[in-house]
Amino acid sequence: MSQPEQQIRFCTSRDGVRIAYATCGNGAALVWLGHWVRHLKFDWDSPIWRPWLALLTRRHRVVRYDWRGCGLSDREGVQFSLERHIDDLEAVVDDLALKRFVLVGDAGGGVVSMAYAARHPERVTHLVLYGTQTRGVLPRKEPKLIAQSRALLDVMEIGWNNPTPAYGEFFTTLHMPDTDVDRFRAYGYLLRLTTSPANAVALLKAYFEADVRNVLSRIRCPTLVLHAREDAIIPFDEGRLVASLIRGARFVPLESRNHVLQESEPAWQLLASQIDDFLPAGSGRETETSLVELTPREREVLELIAQGLDNHQIAQRFDISEKTVRNHASVIFEKIGAKSRAHAVALARDAGLGVG
Repeated sequence: MSQPEQQIRFCTSRDGVRIAYATCGNGAALVWLGHWVRHLKFDWDSPIWRPWLALLTRRHRVVRYDWRGCGLSDREGVQFSLERHIDDLEAVVDDLALKRFVLVGDAGGGVVSMAYAARHPERVTHLVLYGTQTRGVLPRKEPKLIAQSRALLDVMEIGWNNPTPAYGEFFTTLHMPDTDVDRFRAYGYLLRLTTSPANAVALLKAYFEADVRNVLSRIRCPTLVLHAREDAIIPFDEGRLVASLIRGARFVPLESRNHVLQESEPAWQLLASQIDDFLPAGSGRETETSLVELTPREREVLELIAQGLDNHQIAQRFDISEKTVRNHASVIFEKIGAKSRAHAVALARDAGLGVG
């Protein structure tokens, strides 16, 4: 498919680091904080990331940026930590003056996305998380896992720029054990374009220390969590934990061994369909118009539905019967064009309800 026109700009994070970001596509804003192995200049030409960009730009204006120390962002004298990464996301969002947007996070980007959504519930309408975790290897306190992670960092430091193919192949094989030769080579090539060995190691060390378990209960937006069942980088159980700690999150297991999912595998179609079904098709203006048609009581009921309350809880809140609540809900769904309760929650939150 043809590539949408891409515009690259720069903003400055809280500590003075310049962050390169790009926008492409049309529609409601979607911020994609993906895997750190990528580059704004080369993503559209990469068989690894082009399918992801094509998927996300179908109905949305996609905003993405190079991680600090990577791609076109500042690489020299950069410090890495979860807090710095949150600052970078805030800087990009503020530079674009985005009030409300969809947030999509992969791997380490998912950790930053969860922390941001918990801190700014009024801005994130929908949260999509793929192949991510609540905590790095150090907070898990598993000696074997920590030893494996340290070994990975040693291999990266030694072999990043080593002409011996085995070093680069080691990292790529961990991320994509089931892929074709072209994608295998493309990932290794992009890996070396992304950043320096020192920055890669420092970035991963900060990621290994991150822990967002204590803030996940503050996430209020509809959330979709997807995870490959045999992911060798982030265990499947971590994806399950993410979904269990975010209220109302939908969890979708994917039958794959790849940490970086590929368009050529069957699990891709499931991921694509789940994301398409979950994300709103419009900008929320249609829903805002339909909300005008609601009576004051119907709007109050929709507010509580958007907050995640069930019919029994809403009935207790208003001292009415559950049957009356069901009747209200039926009328509300028809007026706003909701196909299900989950769809109604998504539409209501997209219009600004349920975040108080």
